[in-house]
Formats: sequence, structure tokens, C-alpha cells
Amino acid sequence: MIGRGPGPALLRAALRGSGRPLAALGGWTVLSAAPAAVSGKALALAVDRGFLAHRAPAAWLWLGVFAAGAVLSAWATRRAYRPLARIVEPARDRLVTAAAAGLLRGGPGPRGRGDGAAVAVAQVTRQVEAVRDSLAGQLLLVSHVALTVLAVVAGTAALAPAAVVPVLGPLLVAVAAFGALTPRTAAAQRALFATEEAVAASALRATGALRDLVACGAQQRAAAEVLADVAANEAAGRALARLAVLRHLLVALGVHGPLAALVLSAPVLLRHGTTTGELLGALAYLLGTLEPALRLLVQGVGPSWLRMSVAAERLAATAERDAPPSVPRPGARSRASGAALELRGVGFRYGRSPAPVLRDLDLVVADGETLAVVGPSGVGKSTFADIAAGLLAPDRGRVLIAGAPADRLPAAELARLRVLLPQDPYVFAGTLGENLRWPAAHRSAREVEAALRALGSQALTDRHGGLAAAVSAAVLSPGEQQLVALVRAYLSPARLVILDEATAHLDAAAELRVLEAFRRRPGAVVAVTHRAALAARADRVLELGDGGWRLAGPPAPPARAVGGAGPGGSQR
Repeated sequence: MIGRGPGPALLRAALRGSGRPLAALGGWTVLSAAPAAVSGKALALAVDRGFLAHRAPAAWLWLGVFAAGAVLSAWATRRAYRPLARIVEPARDRLVTAAAAGLLRGGPGPRGRGDGAAVAVAQVTRQVEAVRDSLAGQLLLVSHVALTVLAVVAGTAALAPAAVVPVLGPLLVAVAAFGALTPRTAAAQRALFATEEAVAASALRATGALRDLVACGAQQRAAAEVLADVAANEAAGRALARLAVLRHLLVALGVHGPLAALVLSAPVLLRHGTTTGELLGALAYLLGTLEPALRLLVQGVGPSWLRMSVAAERLAATAERDAPPSVPRPGARSRASGAALELRGVGFRYGRSPAPVLRDLDLVVADGETLAVVGPSGVGKSTFADIAAGLLAPDRGRVLIAGAPADRLPAAELARLRVLLPQDPYVFAGTLGENLRWPAAHRSAREVEAALRALGSQALTDRHGGLAAAVSAAVLSPGEQQLVALVRAYLSPARLVILDEATAHLDAAAELRVLEAFRRRPGAVVAVTHRAALAARADRVLELGDGGWRLAGPPAPPARAVGGAGPGGSQR
């Protein structure tokens, strides 16, 4: 049922540890399908040895057997739901964990871009739930349907061997046609999932940029892009619906074909010794047992299996992203070398805006150096931080981190070389120690406490009850959240630390203490700030404004010219 490939492998991993409930489910499924094998025989005996023999008690006895089988099947089906829940609910939790871990391993995108969040929501909600619901249907129904069809064929063969050919022929044709239709249906289901993700991403991009769209008069263009994705999603849904019509025809072929063949061959069967009761029993197998089972297989289990397999494929692609960046032990060296940060002729503008944010920026930040980045609000300081961190590609020029091009560094290597702290850091629900050590989980309590002392933030543990205290963003103040992120950065192996207003919620004394701690730490510091006192403590100051830039302070140790006197820059 599950098959091979990344998607099936993910499903097998999700089902791992569910052996006992799977065995219980299998037992109840066999019990629920067993009465189907005797239903036709009981009806045939009720007719031949009861009604036609004018023996009413015998007829009612066999009809009672028929009814008892139906009751037993319903009771066994009801009992199967409890082990089913013990299988699919833990499986859903494992799928959510795998998808979320893969999305986190994918790393952050440029700030302001919500595409990844939209895809994450689509996967963790719609696609995980699609797998959960479909998996429940598969586990409960596929084996039941298979056993029921087997019981019908075996029961018909035992009851009226001559009726097997007219029953089995159209049934095999319907099943073969269903198998041939499956690849097309799977492709249509994949297209539907892909267009759902595209709609979520484009809608989130548009709503997140409403102010800019209105300011630029680009509402119609944005609406057209969203509606194009909606139209593609609608077309994918229609294509899938057309294939559903073909599945209805398969039901007619698989059920009504054998029924018509059996009725048309009835005179021949009766002449060759088949009794009236046996013929009615075979019809009961078809109408009362095979027809519901085949309809369920083609219309319910079929598309359900396709939804499950396609959704599992997409979730597996997310879950199998590169492993999270391993944090080297102290003393580990990166393959990259050179200045901590170097920008060569970097230029950047948003969209088709005529005014560049950065123009011909040349800059070298050496190990042991602290650079302050200043300028009025909205001038592009956070954009500079994203470019320096390798999160945003410049329109022109090159960005080198530790001597290596940022756009060519693997995500794991980039994470080892630099760390970017935004103004509003992320604090997850967990212990304070887990938050401080992430992702450097190997750091000891002594190392964490030393970092807290260096940053002057011992009060963080005192106030909340130590490293084992449970914390979350709702518990910590904005300043405490920034201290958590600062300790993380301090404990990381990154040579380049970029602070984008990362101390804005601290008082002036605490901010200067943090800066001095990072100055003593190996590596380089780039601090985006509005505070003159912090900028005054830096070795050099990069001032941004209207696409131009000005660099103040002594040049960096490397011999390469710094700052450049290009059209947009100067140095003093």
C-alpha cells in the first residue's frame, strides 16, 4: 500500500512503533470482512431450502444468519477505530515534526519575504492533514475492501462456479483501467497541491506589501498576479474533477458490468444446474457486497491514496533538507579564510525603483574590528545587514564572508561563519538553557554562565530561576529576549556578528557593556544602530544615506583600498 520512494519512506517512519495497534486493526478488519463470504451462501440456502421448499422456519434461520453476519461486520468495524486512532494521531505528530524541522533547516529568507511562511502553513496544515486523513482511510478501508472482494470471488466460486467468469471478467477490466488512470490522477493531484502553495505564497506577498503597493499604484498588477495563481489552482481542480468522472465510469464497469453479464447469462446458468437461490446469492454478492466495496475503492480510497502519496512526497522533500548546521567545537576551523566581511562594488535597489539603496559600496571588515552602521530610518541599514549576512543578493558586486563568496557558501557553512541578530529575535518555548545554547547545544553550563557574565546579563537567570526555568516570548521582556539572542551569538563559532538594532531594548549602559563583550570576542562585529554612544565606541562608522555612503575612521588592516571614491561613496 505504501510503496517505495521518499514519500513512502516518510510514511513508514511515521508509522514506526505502531506494531501493536496495527495488529489489532488487522484483526478487527479480518473479522469485519469475514461475514461477506457467507452472506450469499446464506441467502441462497434461505431461498432453495426455505422459501422454494415451503419451509419458512429454515428460510428465517438462514436469513437470521445473513443478518447476524451484517451485525458482526458493523461491530468489528466500530471496534477498529480505537487502534486506528492510536496509529494515525502519533503519525500526524511525527509528520508535523519532520516537516517543521525541514522548514527550519531550510534557513531564513530575506526579511519581508513571507513565501516560506506561506508554504510552511500550507504544508503543516493542509498537507499533513491530507496525509493523516488519507492514511486513516487507507489503513481502515484498503484491507477491508481487498478482503471483501476476495470473499465475494471465493463465495461466488463456491456457490455457483459457472458464474465466476461473467462476474470476474468485467471486474478485472475495471481494476486494470483504474490502474492505468492512476498516474494521470497522481499528476493532477500534484499540480493541485503545487498551485495551492503558489496561491498561499502570492497572497501573503501581496498582503504583506499592501502599503508599498498602494504607494506605487501597483494594486492591479499585484491583484493580477494573485488571480493568475488562483486561476491555475482552479484549472488544476477542474482537471482532477474530470478524472473523477472517469472513476464513476469505472464503478459502472466494475459493478454493473458483472451484474448485466450475470443477468444475461442466467438462462444458461439455470439450464446447467445453477439453482435459483444460487443465482440470487451471486446477485447479492454483487449488489450487497461488491458494489459498495468497489465504489469505495474507486471513488474513496483511490483519490485518498493519491492525495496521501502526493502530499507525502512534498512533505518528504521538505523533511529531507540538509541537516541543520552542526556547530563546531571550540577550536574548530572553517575552510574559509580572509577578512571577516568584504563588499566589492555592491549595489542594490528594490524592484524598478530609480533610487538605489546602495551604490558602489566597497568595504572590508577585518577580524578584531567593530564597524557601526548609521543613518536615518528607512535609508537601508537593515538591507545592508541582510546583504552582509548573505540573506539578500546584491544587484551588482560581490559579498565575501571569511574570504568566500556568500552566494556560493552552503547554508551550513554560512551559518558557521556569520550570525545576524534582528531587533526582534525569536525565543521558543522551552527552558532558558535550551534557548541560550541553541544551536550550540554542546556548550556546558559553565560556558553559558561565563557568557552571561561577559554580557552583564546574570540577572536573566536570577530573575527566572536558573537555566532550567521554562520561558517563552510571553514570559520574557523585549530586552530579555534580546539578551537571550545576544548570548546565543556570543556562544556561536561565527567570526562575523551582525547586530541589526539587536540592543535597541537595552539601556545605554547595558548596550555598551554588550558591545565591549563582543569586541573582546574573537571575530568582527557590525552593529547597525541609531545611538551615537554606541557608534562612538566602534573602530569605524559607515554612514548610509540616499544611496550614497561615507566611511569614517582608520582603514582596515588589509592592503586593499576601502570605501572607494565612486559615484556614491567617499571616505574620510
